[in-house]
Amino acid sequence: MRFMLTFRIPMDAGNAMIKDGTIGEVLQSVLEDLKPEAAYFGDIEGGRGGYLVVNMEDASQIPAMTEPLFLGVGATVKAHPVMIPEDLQKAGPDLEQVAQKYG
Repeated sequence: MRFMLTFRIPMDAGNAMIKDGTIGEVLQSVLEDLKPEAAYFGDIEGGRGGYLVVNMEDASQIPAMTEPLFLGVGATVKAHPVMIPEDLQKAGPDLEQVAQKYG
């Protein structure tokens, strides 16, 4: 199952890592460990952060996917299940049933 991990690096931690030159190295290591399907970096709520799309077989993998961000850059992390268009197409018959029952 795909999850979108949204992470935000605290300003003080990010500033310190930029000043000591380690932020790139640490983020590269996190990417190598998590092997995201996609990775985007930008501002999150006014601070440094990004979005990673990762695949997990079950919920027991959540700590392995989030701890590198917690420990590596002190980030706050949110995990949201997401779908690609093919997943949404597969959900079509279920959506029709729900619409008939509750619509």
